[in-house]
Amino acid sequence: MDLELSTFIEYVNFFMFLLFALMYSYQMVYMFVAFQSKKKGMAEVQHGPLNRFAVIIAARNEELVIGHLISSIKNQNYPKEFLDVFVVADNCTDQTAQIAREAGAIVRERFNKAQVGKGYALDYMLKIIGRDYSSRKYDGFLVFDADNLLDENYIAEMNKTFNQGYKVVTSYRNSKNYDQNWISAGYALWFLHEAEYLNLPRMVLQSSCAISGTGFLVNKDVIKENGGWIHHLLTEDIEFSVSQIIKGEKIGYCKNAIFYDEQPATFSQSWNQRLRWAKGFYQVFAKYGRDLVSGIFQGKQNRFSCFDMTMTIMPAMLISCISILINGFFFTAGFFDLFGGKEIIEITSIAMLKSVVWYYGILFILGFITTVTEWKNIHCSNWKKIAYAITFPLFMFTYIPISVVALFRKVEWKPIAHTVVKSLDDVR
Repeated sequence: MDLELSTFIEYVNFFMFLLFALMYSYQMVYMFVAFQSKKKGMAEVQHGPLNRFAVIIAARNEELVIGHLISSIKNQNYPKEFLDVFVVADNCTDQTAQIAREAGAIVRERFNKAQVGKGYALDYMLKIIGRDYSSRKYDGFLVFDADNLLDENYIAEMNKTFNQGYKVVTSYRNSKNYDQNWISAGYALWFLHEAEYLNLPRMVLQSSCAISGTGFLVNKDVIKENGGWIHHLLTEDIEFSVSQIIKGEKIGYCKNAIFYDEQPATFSQSWNQRLRWAKGFYQVFAKYGRDLVSGIFQGKQNRFSCFDMTMTIMPAMLISCISILINGFFFTAGFFDLFGGKEIIEITSIAMLKSVVWYYGILFILGFITTVTEWKNIHCSNWKKIAYAITFPLFMFTYIPISVVALFRKVEWKPIAHTVVKSLDDVR
């Protein structure tokens, strides 16, 4: 085979890795900022006024877990007269609504098979609150998934950050089932990394954080300005975050507000969920990409936040897809005995293997550092903590085929079954 072609294949794979490393090199700065912040400790935030919050839970067939969530809300170290719990039982066929009512929540049932998804359920309940409970004058809305559990100081801590002037606040996402297997641990370790090595340094650097599905607080003015919850792409959380950043808002992070949620433990469920996320990222970039990129060059205070979110929703998946297409072309050519046949397959395989080793090394370092610094907050045996740091890169690698499939397949929202029934004491 032509030596130049062999060199070209190696250079292509190295270039893809180098491009990936350069694009995300700023996150290494994030890690140093996070280290310094952890070393010094976050400045103590004053309590400030007590705000009145409506807690909204969108639930679909969550009879096993919703009672524990409501119990953890009712047991908050926060005045009960400043909290109301609302549950929208969305297309439920079980006892979710009844159990939520018995636990003390205000429940509304919604049946709509055309508008399916969490965004529609949130909008439905927000409109009910605005119509039937406007006299209660809520200052903000806390949003949770039915499988969540809240640390007893969660809302008090969120209230402190809310009083700093942030109109949107996200929190520290821990896991109910870290110890279940490598899949649930892969999710959990990423969310811990996202909290402490993405959102924490963003907060320190006065950039914007991003909400992540659940465990966040939104000011009433944001909902009023938007006319409800208007985000209905497959990843309504990222869509909401991007839309706020484009407007110039900074999303805050409260590291002392800790909640726990359940992660998928089977590969089929994980595949379906992350396929929706990948497709949703593509949708968000298609809808907001122009404004995000424009914000990088034309924005004032939010230029870096626009860049950060652009990196979050697109390049990693795009680079992965391009790399697969290029290497797939050479594999196919070799199969049909073109460009040197078996030799080109061997060279392509070696080049890809080198890239995989480099990617594995970077992801392992990220996972290992997060494991060590969050050691006390990870609720499983010590040997599992180490084992799941080793398997973390493998979990992240599975995003590659998911990202490729998401490009071509029509994806619809599908519920994820939650079966880990634990109280807050059980988790801790």
